[in-house]
Amino acid sequence: MKIQSVFIIALQFFLGGMMIYGSVSKFETPFAEPQEVVDKAQNYLDQDLEHVSKLVLYVSGMKQTGYFWLVLGLCELIFGLLVLWKKTSLIGGLSLLPITLNILLFHIFLEPDEIDELVLTSGLFLANIILVLYRSKAYNYLLIK
Repeated sequence: MKIQSVFIIALQFFLGGMMIYGSVSKFETPFAEPQEVVDKAQNYLDQDLEHVSKLVLYVSGMKQTGYFWLVLGLCELIFGLLVLWKKTSLIGGLSLLPITLNILLFHIFLEPDEIDELVLTSGLFLANIILVLYRSKAYNYLLIK
């Protein structure tokens, strides 16, 4: 087996595993009451931690819809599973691109001081791009005359 093939398989397991892990936590977390969220955000504002308050409001807003957080978790689970298999890794990777981009931008703008999370989410997005580019080579004949 070539090094390139092993690298792509490792990227598939990294990306798929992280998405599946992230999706499971979305189904386990209980949703907070709206007033509890407002109090928590105000507490962070009182401590001059505006960026943490924005983070709490952003995530809690997705949870308070009653469906968005669960749909996001379901998409991460399905697309993460699709990435794991060679035949479906392209469609899974393409479907995960907006999700991994959103995760990266979330950490860039709402948690810029968390360097380890920035590195991890950058790695996720880069792995997703590499996987899509590698798997799409087989379909280049559809795009190029």
